[in-house]
Formats: sequence, C-alpha cells, structure tokens
Amino acid sequence: MGIIIWLIVGGIVGWLASLIMRRDAQQGILLNIIVGIVGAVLAGWIFGGGINEAITIRTFLFSLIGAVILLAIVNLFTRGRVR
Repeated sequence: MGIIIWLIVGGIVGWLASLIMRRDAQQGILLNIIVGIVGAVLAGWIFGGGINEAITIRTFLFSLIGAVILLAIVNLFTRGRVR
C-alpha cells in the first residue's frame, strides 16, 4: 500500500512543481510522478532525512522544493532547444 501512496503523492508533487515552473503542458502524468519521486529523493539528499519517512506537510514541501529544483535544472539544459 505504501508504494501506491508514494506514486499518488509523487504525481501531485510533480504536477504542482510543473505548474510552478510553467511546464505543465509539456509533460504527462508519468513524468509528473517521476519528477515528484526524484524530487523527494533530491530533497532528502539536500535537506537530510530520507524517502522512507512518513508523508507529512514537511516532507511534502521538501519534496515539492526538490521537484522544483529538478525542473529548474532540466530548464537549464533544454532552454535553447527549438520545438
């Protein structure tokens, strides 16, 4: 049951991060989930703590910050590309 919760929360975090970074139209639900989970891992690495902690407001916000940082890094590499 825990993995389902992480997928749901990862999707929400990734979606919110994509709205903040104005990339929502460029990625689907699967990429939102991946960005949310990788953002949680990134936040755990930057701020301490782990991905195995319980989902609280604190871990949710740190995951959101990590996902925004991840999308900012992606924006640096994809900024000059023509669509």
